[in-house]
Amino acid sequence: MNKRERILELVAKNSLVYNNVDKLFLFLSTALDTSVEEVKQIFYQLVGNGDIYELRKNKFIVIPSCGHVKGEYCGSAKGFGFVKVRGYEDDIFIPANKTMNAIDGEKVIVNVLSHTSEGSSGEVVSIYQPLQNIVGLVKIVANNFFLDPDNKHINEDFPIVKTGLKLKKDMKVLAKVIRTEKGKVKCVVDEILGMNDDIKTLELSIIREYNVFENFPDVVLQAEKSVPKTVSAKQKKGRLDLTNEVIFTIDGADAKDLDDAISIKKQGEFYEVGVHIADVGEYVKRDSVIDEEAYRRGTSVYFPTSVIPMLPVALSNGICSLNEGVERLTLSCIMKLDKDANVVDYKICESVIKSKARLTYKEVYAALNGELNEKTKDLVSHFKLMREVCDVLEQKQAERGALDLEIPEVQFVFDENGMAVDLTRRERNEAHRLIEDFMVLANRVVAKHFNDLKIPFVYRVHEAPTKEKVYALCDFLKGLGVRYPQVPDKIEPSYFQKILADVEDLNSKDIINKVILRTMQKAKYANEDLGHFGLALVDYCHFTSPIRRYPDLTIHRIIKMYLHNQIDDAAKEDLDIFTFDSSEQSSERERNADVAEREVDDLWKAYLMKDRIGETFDATVSSVTNFGIFVALENTCEGLVRIESLPLDTYIFFEKQLQLKGASHIYAIGDKVKVELMNVNLYSREIDFKVVE
Repeated sequence: MNKRERILELVAKNSLVYNNVDKLFLFLSTALDTSVEEVKQIFYQLVGNGDIYELRKNKFIVIPSCGHVKGEYCGSAKGFGFVKVRGYEDDIFIPANKTMNAIDGEKVIVNVLSHTSEGSSGEVVSIYQPLQNIVGLVKIVANNFFLDPDNKHINEDFPIVKTGLKLKKDMKVLAKVIRTEKGKVKCVVDEILGMNDDIKTLELSIIREYNVFENFPDVVLQAEKSVPKTVSAKQKKGRLDLTNEVIFTIDGADAKDLDDAISIKKQGEFYEVGVHIADVGEYVKRDSVIDEEAYRRGTSVYFPTSVIPMLPVALSNGICSLNEGVERLTLSCIMKLDKDANVVDYKICESVIKSKARLTYKEVYAALNGELNEKTKDLVSHFKLMREVCDVLEQKQAERGALDLEIPEVQFVFDENGMAVDLTRRERNEAHRLIEDFMVLANRVVAKHFNDLKIPFVYRVHEAPTKEKVYALCDFLKGLGVRYPQVPDKIEPSYFQKILADVEDLNSKDIINKVILRTMQKAKYANEDLGHFGLALVDYCHFTSPIRRYPDLTIHRIIKMYLHNQIDDAAKEDLDIFTFDSSEQSSERERNADVAEREVDDLWKAYLMKDRIGETFDATVSSVTNFGIFVALENTCEGLVRIESLPLDTYIFFEKQLQLKGASHIYAIGDKVKVELMNVNLYSREIDFKVVE
């Protein structure tokens, strides 16, 4: 049990009441046999995380207890709200007069007041993680400036405190939230994003709404200046020298942060596969200003027009990028595989490499199909060896029951001014498959190695779906007339594999893939090795992208500590706490990035469709509701056909069959329809169609 868990145990056990908080810290210090300063640091961190709450003056409780829980506040346009609590099936209702002026998205502590068959209700008693910023539209009322939040779950406009900035009506701005002593909310404009009628302003508004910033703080930029541009002789000392090996990178044509490289050769009946990853931990030390900013960001975020990196450019595109023809420090996982792709031996070590070629997926795919260029002609034999290994790996994946959900992704085309001019489905070819398979293999080996050692670690976990979600999927399939296997007592990935095989040739295949994906639990990071359901693996982690994912960087530091014999009992206790915190933070930042990326994609889709009003398209029904049908175009755009925009008929919604039936018309998921584009709203990113008979 680490010190944080011990403090929580003591608070929970003793219902601590002290007339002087210093006496509390003294008691905890004695009980833990540690300094008062360390106790204070851990204690106030627990308070800041909502794990400890001051119920009344100097009486502290652990959350959850005494009818108090913590969660995320979800507001509504009508003033009331709900609080989502982890582990609770239903949200807690918060009446409008008991919200404590909480804002949508804030983390709160709730006193649960009642439980009934209809649900629970409560009152917000503390906002332990308040909202820092709000994006919105400037409004002027009686010569006073107000912020109309973009987030429509916030039910009021907030007064803007005047500053030197010249504000205008219909400006989009980023504002800092301030609360008065009475808890009322005001705001101070920090950044003018642009005018509301500009597409780039709308894009930037979404990016800021999700607290994503392209600029790094000054202290980070200052620290970036000291980042070396080349590898020194001192840094290479003690590392495995792989600079003469045939090692290469395969990435997208526009990628600049190249953090993984590959090597492969055959020795008799065995393959030697090397996965070489940029040693970011050598340059970004824990608790440095660059590390603190990387921890806060958690991940790089990828938008159609830009990448918002986790690390400054001098690292992400410079010394940590495995660029062609230059020496770079790496962590290597070198694996010996037999003819059945079983790992019979491996080595995890610090190394130094010199990439022989910077290749693109397109080039490698062309080479595998006989189209060679100056770079690929000398490497094509390596690509073919990769394919040999991957063919066996994928066969074994299928035998394990690993899922391959084909979800269409959008690919935008932009002109030189950064304006979208076209969109289509993103292509995935055989070269993507080769890299993915090799990365998964290395991630498996590294995860198992450290799980066997019982060293605190960060794992990529994906738990099995709940029975309720699986039964809901079965109801959905039944409504489509699709046969499905009986739900087993223990749900295995192979269950979904059978369903996917059965629907492979159906028009509704893409939609069923999406529904199966929604049936799954969300993958996340954890310091427990809970397995990966989708990949059908017992051990899995993310080791291969430390430039753009903080969990990978955390893992690299642990690996380096292990290789240098720096993990004693004190280090294990520290890592136990840090890997838990890091996993929670990284999971949250990943979810945030996913939503931001999806909403920006939807904005650009709407932008490209707005000039095509009146055009007709072939579409597939992707969802059926009591108010209309949703349709998906081949280019991945989706929109709504409202019931009044369907051919004239008397429609009844059959929920179990997921059909909208009239006397002369029936609409079901997977049906092919011809639609006309009626309306596009850039602000809500909504697209409306009507069915053309």
